[in-house]
Amino acid sequence: MPAPEILAPAGNAEMLRAAVFAGADAVYLGLDGYNARRSAGNFTPQALREAVCFCHARGVAVHVTLNTLVYGDELEGLAGAVRAIAGAGADAVILDDLAAAALVRAIAPDLRLHGSTQMSIHTPEGAKMLAKLGYSRAILARELSLTEIRDIVRQSPIECEVFIHGAMCMSMSGQCMMSAFLGGRSGNRGDCAGPCRLPFDAGGNLRPGQPGTACHLSLKDMDLIPHMAELQAAGVASVKIEGRLRTPEYAAAAVAACRAAREGRPYDEALVRDIFSRSGFSDGYLTGRSGKAMFGVRTEADAAATRAATPKARELFRRELERVPVDFSVRFAPQGVSVTVTDPQGRNAVVSSKSAPQPAQKDPLPAMERALAKTGGTPFCANRIQVLPGGEPGFLPGSEWNELRRTALQALLQKRSEPAPLAVHPCSLPRFPERPAGGVPALAARFERADQLPDASLTGQLRCLIVPIREAGAIPPELRGKTLLELPRASFGGLEADTIRRLDGLKDAGFAGAVANNLAHLGYETPLPLYGGLGLNITNPLAAAEYARLGLRGMLLHPETPVAAMRAVAPGDVPTAALCYGHLPLMLTRACPLHNLHGCAGCGGSGRLRDRKGRDFPVRCSAPGFAGMRTIYNPVPLYMGDRPGELPVDLAVAAFTLEPAERVAQVLHLILQKQPFDGEFTRGLSYMSR
Repeated sequence: MPAPEILAPAGNAEMLRAAVFAGADAVYLGLDGYNARRSAGNFTPQALREAVCFCHARGVAVHVTLNTLVYGDELEGLAGAVRAIAGAGADAVILDDLAAAALVRAIAPDLRLHGSTQMSIHTPEGAKMLAKLGYSRAILARELSLTEIRDIVRQSPIECEVFIHGAMCMSMSGQCMMSAFLGGRSGNRGDCAGPCRLPFDAGGNLRPGQPGTACHLSLKDMDLIPHMAELQAAGVASVKIEGRLRTPEYAAAAVAACRAAREGRPYDEALVRDIFSRSGFSDGYLTGRSGKAMFGVRTEADAAATRAATPKARELFRRELERVPVDFSVRFAPQGVSVTVTDPQGRNAVVSSKSAPQPAQKDPLPAMERALAKTGGTPFCANRIQVLPGGEPGFLPGSEWNELRRTALQALLQKRSEPAPLAVHPCSLPRFPERPAGGVPALAARFERADQLPDASLTGQLRCLIVPIREAGAIPPELRGKTLLELPRASFGGLEADTIRRLDGLKDAGFAGAVANNLAHLGYETPLPLYGGLGLNITNPLAAAEYARLGLRGMLLHPETPVAAMRAVAPGDVPTAALCYGHLPLMLTRACPLHNLHGCAGCGGSGRLRDRKGRDFPVRCSAPGFAGMRTIYNPVPLYMGDRPGELPVDLAVAAFTLEPAERVAQVLHLILQKQPFDGEFTRGLSYMSR
């Protein structure tokens, strides 16, 4: 298999230089705004142009992140960002929102599209759907085992990129709302506050004012560098180092280790650990051994080790890596010597000596070759040195050969540094009329279990019912004509194949449709109409229009969409929906926080996490061990049932997860009567100002 690309983080110009000098094949960085690390240094359009020129001169590719959810009034700015990236001549854009992909295709079709890990691509069908949409690479979810990676790569029509080193989010990327709903800072919009690093105790022992030391949502950093050969054998095209918020020394240490591992050489494992870790590393996802050992926190001892290791790591990028092979051609003539240096792309620079060559008393060529081969301090290495026929080789002082080499390489570097902007096409954003104010949306309800269904007096007042596909067999035939089957947001292992089989078996069972929660679901072959669910993260009209074009008959807007932004999402005849009630799923995670306290035996698939303020967050597990997913719910429900006329959508959805059937009926009565909630609740981000 070809050697995978080593892709390094570049949170600022200094980190970019360190990553490149240490030997990265590509870097990824953010333009100001519209990326998942808004607190990184990031780059202005001018700084981006300079960064691309610097990297391209050294044969390093530049991937620019546009992987954040946007609202309708931000689309014009997003289009401007696409123009800036194309104008800089970047190689690829890392995208999350389908609106961003649509703008890239319209404005700069030569820019390659890479599907961000925020898109939650973790199955073969997900990679296939990206290919159908014109993407050239899928950045896979961090939670995959090596077997699962192999399976996706084998079936994927496009390149696959995996994370090899750095921080692991507790939640599956793109499926986390904890920062937004606990702190008002959205990780899906690049402003994560990192609440998972705060104290959370699976034993429920935290007390307000006594935070304790239990951090049962904090995972250790990933380190898969020792598995480089296995990832290469699996066909992975690119290995990615996480860490745009870290230091240049961190980037250099990780890059150097990856280069050595890729070449089968030993590397300084202690330096990699000391430059940053959370009391060690984990490969639990790759090896399929998730458990308590995956969790860890950053200690003062870790910080002290980093301070001690920093000077050593700094040596890794003190000098340029000689990586671009060049050919020297020398022509001797009575009036002087000319040297031509040529790069692999055919660009060349020609320089001439200031003096004529003198008759040589011994063969002058060995001294000439030694002088021209001294390319240290530049990104070049001498590949071939040849003397062109026509003149008699003569003597030049070593200092003049050195000057010829320096001048020629500098001129070639200048040529390689010239901007090469991509073509930009004129593009006007479609006009998306705002949904008129007023009107009350119809009511729908989502049920986690069939035994939560209320009696006919209430179900008769619901426009539609939504249940997980696993509950399909328990739905009475008389309700199936108004019931949508919800597909799982995460389908690791064999769950995707199982879901496809279930869908096929239910095609004639009388159900009204299915709810897609991952891009992969749009590729499933089913005669059932598809609707968009929570996992698609729809927040703006252009993304909604793209999903409508792909066949969705309706769609749920992401809960982080304020009411003011919802008004802009009105994709023609396709209805939209918003949550009016529910304990929001703040995290969807494969690692189990409850495992910190006990194993799967006797767990019962449910538990709680207590935070430093004394709040208990319910945790539910879909299956024991590595096969299952865990959902962490907000203990306080969202409620807009008394203000349905303020939701500018066609359908208000009450989502029931933890509630027994009696409580379901009570809440539905409150919503149908537009009554205030009868307990603690939150409006979420409905009225958040931006």
